[in-house]
Amino acid sequence: MANIDLRPWREERREARQKQFLLVLLLVAACAGAAGFGWNQSVQAKVDYQVTRNTYMTNKIKELDGKIKEIEGLRQQREALIERMNVIQSLQGDRQIIVHVFEELVSATPDGVYFNSLTSKGSVLEINGFADKKLAISDFLRNLDRSEWFSDTFLQNVEAIKEGNDVVGNNFSLKVNVTNPLKIEEDA
Repeated sequence: MANIDLRPWREERREARQKQFLLVLLLVAACAGAAGFGWNQSVQAKVDYQVTRNTYMTNKIKELDGKIKEIEGLRQQREALIERMNVIQSLQGDRQIIVHVFEELVSATPDGVYFNSLTSKGSVLEINGFADKKLAISDFLRNLDRSEWFSDTFLQNVEAIKEGNDVVGNNFSLKVNVTNPLKIEEDA
């Protein structure tokens, strides 16, 4: 009987196992806490990185919107300049027209017809004048209608000028459109 152990070895083993269990439990809890904290930090870092990227993209979008507005302004300026250039080119091309118009007016004007005023509004000429006979006004209208530089001749009024009972002349006003036969030939 010399080998009888009276010590409570089972209780000691249970206590050792319980301490070991608690130690492993604490160690697992600490690892789980560390893993949770690490995961939280990782997610937070990714969120912060995405917020930084979103802020960067928002700033770049604002810059590009500003550049787009600037480009729109430049396009409008370009269109205005092109319009001006076209007007200048048309004026340069139409410079010779006025010479032809005056030449045709001179050749279409019969003897006894005089101009008091000649005004131009776009392509419409308004002529106020004096004629010694109504027949001269009719000849003038026919000559304008025959000319390739004029169209749509419209006599607005004729007023007889009297001295006593005698008619000494006629004041008249008319409108006529100026056309460019050179441009019509180019277009054809």
